[in-house]
Amino acid sequence: MNRIKQKLQEDKKILSIYFTAGYPTLNDTVKIIQDLEQNGVDLIEIGLPFSDPLADGPTIQASSTAALKNGMTTTLLFEQLKDIRKTVSIPLILMGYFNPVLQYGVEAFCQKCEEIGIDGLILPDLPLDVYQKEYETLFKKHGLINVFLITPQTSDTRVRAIDDASEGFIYMVSSASTTGAKEGFGPEQSTYFERIAAMNLKNPQIVGFGISNAQTFQQATSHTKGAIIGSAFIKHLTQNGVDGIGGFVGQIR
Repeated sequence: MNRIKQKLQEDKKILSIYFTAGYPTLNDTVKIIQDLEQNGVDLIEIGLPFSDPLADGPTIQASSTAALKNGMTTTLLFEQLKDIRKTVSIPLILMGYFNPVLQYGVEAFCQKCEEIGIDGLILPDLPLDVYQKEYETLFKKHGLINVFLITPQTSDTRVRAIDDASEGFIYMVSSASTTGAKEGFGPEQSTYFERIAAMNLKNPQIVGFGISNAQTFQQATSHTKGAIIGSAFIKHLTQNGVDGIGGFVGQIR
């Protein structure tokens, strides 16, 4: 069974951490992954840096720019991760824009993910219909779960279509804005969380965008299976490097 599916079956709220590969320094990627697992994180999203990250807030954009300046490439990331399954057992997801995957070659990319032990992909700019028509068979052949995003503006009909097409979890974007840490969720987000919970979807939902501390983690997971922290963790890396990851994770739950 895919590691994502296994993890989702556990009777606990999922804490997922996102970080940008090759940041803060080029060779930090593996150490960050290992430290996150050792400190109790359930799932890790490894960001593929991209030169034009439209959906990302300033913190993740800056980390992506720095990672590219550091020399991070898709090929180098695969090289860094080639032995990751010797030391890490939790689910690993690559997250990024579809352009670098196309440039690498979609089939070659999926093959490399399978060889390394990557469990899934989050490609926000890969439309559902294009995925189903052109890439679904290929992704499944290599054991990759494709994770789709929904927002407060996503219609019920669209949510159901995404649920039908999904096999792991649905990435529930908390607001229509770009990524970034927030102090808390307002009535709009609460209504959205309740609306999706009431739909009784077959796939669990994990909330991203705006999770930064124990309060927002608890708010986000009151109606969902888990939450993703990205910008707040990258800020921690910016200020502290790879030291103190345990302290950061310990403040969340």
